[in-house]
Amino acid sequence: MSGRASPAGQPWPSADPEGRAVTFTTRESRPRDDELEPVLQGKVVRLEPLRPSHLDALCAVGLEPEVMRLMPHPVTTAAEMADYIRAAISAREAGTAIPFATVLTGPGTVVGSTRFMSIDRANRHLEIGSTWIGRAWQRTGVNTEAKYLMLRHAFEVFGCLRVEFKTDSLNGRSREALLRIGAVEEGTFRSHVITSEGRIRHSVWFSITAEEWPAVRRRLEGLLSRYG
Repeated sequence: MSGRASPAGQPWPSADPEGRAVTFTTRESRPRDDELEPVLQGKVVRLEPLRPSHLDALCAVGLEPEVMRLMPHPVTTAAEMADYIRAAISAREAGTAIPFATVLTGPGTVVGSTRFMSIDRANRHLEIGSTWIGRAWQRTGVNTEAKYLMLRHAFEVFGCLRVEFKTDSLNGRSREALLRIGAVEEGTFRSHVITSEGRIRHSVWFSITAEEWPAVRRRLEGLLSRYG
């Protein structure tokens, strides 16, 4: 038994039928209202709060058809990019998302965007998603470091219990990358999303928990060391 009694007065078991430990935590809600515009600084990239001023730079790298091909609602015009930024900022103001522009630390070039989303403050979990990077910077370590910075902030600053990811079942590259960093595949939401072209998308869900984060952190740091 866990040693703690349930509201009914009966002690909680030490584990569930699948062997997962029954544990307890504080009821603190995070992130707070004053934590919704962080700047995450790395060696290769800086994740800075998404602003309307990023519009032209994001259009320069994000309007190629291949960049957002597997996103449910790809952005294809400057007007759509402006709407994309406005919607992201509205979600930040509502406290349900923390959107970033992904910027190279040296030249200051904007190369993409990502965000914390589906934020559940009371239960301290969130999703990392809406991630895209211009073609010239794919497979360069940019995305790996961005994920590292975001996961570190989620677990070590926000105190998250879990971080979630979901990806198109057709996106083999994304699925392999998530498994490579140590995320656990939890299952598939079948017939989950109708994309802008009417395709019925199946979404594969992954997660990393606070208990798994130390091992994932070491794995990510090992991957980043290969990029120098």
